[in-house]
Amino acid sequence: MSIKIHGKDYVLVNERVQEFHRLYPNGSIRTDLVEFTDRFIVKAEICPDVNDRMRIFTAYAYEMVGSSQINKTSALENCETSAVGRALGFLNIGIDGSIASADEVKNAIHQQEAHNVTEQQKNK
Repeated sequence: MSIKIHGKDYVLVNERVQEFHRLYPNGSIRTDLVEFTDRFIVKAEICPDVNDRMRIFTAYAYEMVGSSQINKTSALENCETSAVGRALGFLNIGIDGSIASADEVKNAIHQQEAHNVTEQQKNK
């Protein structure tokens, strides 16, 4: 099931993960924390068959601590979920309209709106 954000369909990451496990019961999802300071960078690797390590789908995600409501308390978790969702998208799971997760899109829209408000305030 997908949700609509600004008229586009996005499949939630939990649904992408469920579909991955259904399609690839011998697969694996691995995440690694690449950086943790005031920001997190997470690398996700999706392997459809652990017996064939030549086929791996990799993605990264970046989140700044405190940059959104969710990132005030759960920036690492949000970052990991985004990385997994992107890697699953590269495997062609859950890409109705975009590789980005619904949370990534919502966050990007929120950041853009906040930036626009700040710019408007500066111009006054």
